[in-house]
Amino acid sequence: MSIWIQVVQHLQPGGIETMALDLQRMEEAHEQGIIISLEGTKEEALAAWPRLIPFADRLMFLNKPAGFSWKTLWKLTNLFRCWAVPVVHTHHIGPLIYGGIAARLARVKVVIHTEHDAWHLRQQRRRILQGAILKWVKPMLVADANLVAGELKTALGVTDENVQVIKNGIDTHSFTPGNKLTAREALGLPNNCQIIGCAGRLEVEKGQAVLIEALPFLPADVHLAFAGDGSQRQGLEQLVESLHLSHRVHFLGALDCMPRFYQSLDLFCLPSYFEGLSLVILEAQSCEVPAVVTNVGASTEALCPRTGTVVEPGSAFAMAQALELKLEKPSSGNPRQFVKQSGDLRTTARNYAALRHRFL
Repeated sequence: MSIWIQVVQHLQPGGIETMALDLQRMEEAHEQGIIISLEGTKEEALAAWPRLIPFADRLMFLNKPAGFSWKTLWKLTNLFRCWAVPVVHTHHIGPLIYGGIAARLARVKVVIHTEHDAWHLRQQRRRILQGAILKWVKPMLVADANLVAGELKTALGVTDENVQVIKNGIDTHSFTPGNKLTAREALGLPNNCQIIGCAGRLEVEKGQAVLIEALPFLPADVHLAFAGDGSQRQGLEQLVESLHLSHRVHFLGALDCMPRFYQSLDLFCLPSYFEGLSLVILEAQSCEVPAVVTNVGASTEALCPRTGTVVEPGSAFAMAQALELKLEKPSSGNPRQFVKQSGDLRTTARNYAALRHRFL
């Protein structure tokens, strides 16, 4: 049995964390993957995200303190040495610093690093830091989108041969179309309206406030449903009350069955200000729900060109126009076919497995 390690910053609900879990779940028969979270404890993580429970025996938490921690770096290095780990796969800059350096100190044979977005590289300090770490660690560098690969080349001078694109994927066998009325009944949503859904953490950068502010411009039979939780929930609920929209906006919190959520929708919307290649866009479309997304990050790479619509971020009126047009005149085509061709988890998992075994 071959052990391989993924290092993430934390294990909270999110795209990077979901991808790490999916890669572990889709590993090959002779592999045993372990995910190491730099931050937090197992007890806290399992309580906050029940999806982790089936993976609990293959999760480790280092409970790293704030700021740089030499203790955490040495602990990782010793773990890799003691286990004779052949493969370490890091996700994003923090895990690259700790996991990448520890892997090189422990003489790990294969080091893979995935960059999931590139907006942070616009900060000079981060550019210098990440460039220096990449030069020393020399991982097999992966971008999860063409846009991210382009940003790495521009910001860090990475060449074409030194970065490859492996796009994020979702499990199209789990995210399938379903009965809309049954899904709404299960979630306590009304049946006599059109529902626009949004999934993700309730945080400022996700732009849910813009979607709520767009609702008064839409017909009275259009409702919003939010799946997810976060620090902005109370503020968003207050915004809904101030606009007298409480009867048209449904906060569902964190859900265990996301396919059911997408199956309940007429339209999906992601109004973010910042994104990488978002999994939720792929998930909704895999359930045959068309999407309206903001033109940020690599969102357009996850969007079916025949059925999807792109708007600029930040404008409630422009968002409302795009949503109303899409509800009134749905595009022909099936977004699920697009996802099966360009965003299937099985393809993503096979490509990463090929990297893990390249030098073993």
